[in-house]
Amino acid sequence: MNDVAKPVLSVQRLSVATSGPVPKTLVNDLSFDIRPGETLCVVGESGSGKSVTSLAIMGLLNHSGLELAEGEIWLEDDKVSHASQAQLRSMRARRMAMIFQEPMTALNPVETIGEQIDEVLRIHTDLGRSKRRQRVLEMLASVHMPEPERIIDAYPHQISGGQRQRVVICMALILQPRLLIADEPTTALDVTTQKQILSLIRELQQQHNTAVLFITHDFGVVAEIADNIVVMNKGEMVEIGSREQILARPEQAYTRMLVSSVPSLVPPQPRACHEELTVLQVRALKKVYREKKILGKARVIPAAKDISLKIRAREVVGIVGESGSGKSTVARCISRLLRPDEGDVLIDGANVAHIVGEELRGFRRKLQIVFQDPYRSLNPRMRIRDSITEGLRNYGVPAREGMERARELLTMVGLDETALDRYPHQFSGGQRQRICIARALALEPRLLIADEAVSALDVSVQAQILELLADIRDRTGVAVLFITHDLRVAAQICDKVIVMQRGEIVEQGPVADVLASPEHEYTRALIESAPGRHWDFKNFRPVHAGQIS
Repeated sequence: MNDVAKPVLSVQRLSVATSGPVPKTLVNDLSFDIRPGETLCVVGESGSGKSVTSLAIMGLLNHSGLELAEGEIWLEDDKVSHASQAQLRSMRARRMAMIFQEPMTALNPVETIGEQIDEVLRIHTDLGRSKRRQRVLEMLASVHMPEPERIIDAYPHQISGGQRQRVVICMALILQPRLLIADEPTTALDVTTQKQILSLIRELQQQHNTAVLFITHDFGVVAEIADNIVVMNKGEMVEIGSREQILARPEQAYTRMLVSSVPSLVPPQPRACHEELTVLQVRALKKVYREKKILGKARVIPAAKDISLKIRAREVVGIVGESGSGKSTVARCISRLLRPDEGDVLIDGANVAHIVGEELRGFRRKLQIVFQDPYRSLNPRMRIRDSITEGLRNYGVPAREGMERARELLTMVGLDETALDRYPHQFSGGQRQRICIARALALEPRLLIADEAVSALDVSVQAQILELLADIRDRTGVAVLFITHDLRVAAQICDKVIVMQRGEIVEQGPVADVLASPEHEYTRALIESAPGRHWDFKNFRPVHAGQIS
């Protein structure tokens, strides 16, 4: 990074507001510079104005019902903030480009990968068809895509999420722009894929001396890649400084709260669990998916192979692994949303692996699930009172008793009983997840399954939900099966951890032991890929070798 180089991007006193008769300011008085080869991370919770800032820089505000209220945006010597649409179209891809969070929505499902990357060259260059194809193949190879000749003719649904994100990076960087804006490009990815994408962006940045504006809510990622950091809250810039200044010596209370909320691989002191009663025991569980084909032989996918585990009362056992490792399949077999092919699932000693009908209905009271997306988990047309008491009504609990139980549960999860008469859209994501937890506890289950229950939440809200789950575990005695792809989250809440890969358990044990002395190479790869693994965020300091214990 060259400190005296002229900025590639200069944002000066930027303010963005909604268009209309009563404008609302979404970004207020924001200023920063990014120089060649530098990475500036913009961090903050949902609604802080991060993505609005990126839309303003790309000249896309008009498409979002927003407008530039004040300030200037300069891309080297050109004033983006007052450029015409024709000038902006010329700048995009050639001089500035953007990588979006969800590659599946950024790609056209009915066009091949090659056609979509080729479109950038066709619009912005005079290259012939054969030379464009050769350039696309070279770009696919440069992002370490396997079999470029096959990928170029594939459709988005035929490649993995990590490969789709590499395609979006190809589209953004094929014309070697001076500025790259990356808006949460790794949030939905597994930690190993995330590490690959971050390394790839850094590699391409160094090759072309690109300025990078990286938008994220994950300080773990920030600790890996940032040169400088801008912290935003409700449209305002709270703090700006170097990575070391913000992570180790944050000045503002909001920044300290954000940084200290980030889960790290440093687990808390082991919790003594004196419960001997086994709530869940799984023995030799197997599940196979069969992919039917009209022509040819059906493909058999072993999703769970010989899975055995045990959870006691008041114990939290985590299952970690990448997408496709079999975590959710195991959870669905245990909850009997899927019927296992073989094996036993014992809840309080009763085998529920193959029960059906009324017997299965009776078992449902003992087990409840909290899913990843709280908005999709709640019926948008039902008031909160009806969502929480629905299960109670189904099992014949009188309405008055059910309402009293709903009030108690809302208090337990930290919400006021006035929430009973409101609808899901009237709450934040964290509040909706609290409501989902309250609903899951209504039937006083013996086992609670949390399936990626905090992965879609901001780090500050995530910390609150983890604390809430731990408190509920201690107060109610419920056993918890915690499904996650993030070892950092598992480190903060789990007593024991099970590591899965390709449908098999490769390692398990107390969480502190697994993190301190991983035995399997896959576990070591997961730990090595965890963003921010070298930082103890709660104590604002780096983690030295041997401290993860």
